[in-house]
Amino acid sequence: MSKVATLTKSTIAGLVAMGVMGAASDAVAGKPGFEKCQGIAKAGMNDCGTSKHSCAGQATVDGDPEEWVYVPEGTCKKIVGGKVK
Repeated sequence: MSKVATLTKSTIAGLVAMGVMGAASDAVAGKPGFEKCQGIAKAGMNDCGTSKHSCAGQATVDGDPEEWVYVPEGTCKKIVGGKVK
């Protein structure tokens, strides 16, 4: 393989990696105007991972105190069982 082809492939791989890292940091940052509310998620309706699993939609029971969903700011403390994370 020529040096130009190797350099081109390395550059493309680096750009893809930067894009993936940027997308991951956006997901962690949360949603503007929303807060994480624990203890109110229905089974299969959680927004992100916990110590039990790593992805959204993997809650196994309703109302697990560790599972959370995004709700508009100020809403969580109005819901029975809700706790702002």
